[in-house]
Amino acid sequence: MSQAGRLSAALAGGLALLAGAVLAVSGLWIPAKAHLSQILLDRAFEQTLASGGEAHRPWPWADTWPVARLDAGGERLTVLAEGGGEALAFGPAHLSRTALPGERGVSVIAAHRDTHFALLRDLEPGETVTLTLKNGEEQRFVMTGSEVVRHDRSGIDPGDGGPARLALVTCWPFGVATPGPLRYVAWLEPVQGA
Repeated sequence: MSQAGRLSAALAGGLALLAGAVLAVSGLWIPAKAHLSQILLDRAFEQTLASGGEAHRPWPWADTWPVARLDAGGERLTVLAEGGGEALAFGPAHLSRTALPGERGVSVIAAHRDTHFALLRDLEPGETVTLTLKNGEEQRFVMTGSEVVRHDRSGIDPGDGGPARLALVTCWPFGVATPGPLRYVAWLEPVQGA
């Protein structure tokens, strides 16, 4: 092989290694950001608890704040206010047109299926979830079932005024990276006498 051929092969190999490194870093970035943000969000939620429920932002430029903590499937997750797309990058988020976590009616909490709500894949009916409100009160819920629905036909009525219930929502199916119209909804009812 000529000198130019060896140089071209080395350059092509170097570019392939660089491209692979960029892909590896970008693939690890989302889970790393999700994990790190939960540490900062947990700290902000602890400040909220210590102040009697006053909202504390997890970082100075944050456009959201913790409203609750969810203990489910062996994981502890801080729930953010206002479930816009940016908030979902950092953790589960409460959808603002639904009941606040712990209040009467259905509170919808959404998160990505490949990070924070990957745990929904293994959550089974009968399992309990603990919701810690921003005033420190703990409420326990039991999963009663789940369903797969279209995003625009969920059947969730946020204004039903019934007891405090939770709908934990993520994209469906699990294990797929492409977006789609289907959502997985885990339904949770309050544990009686808890």
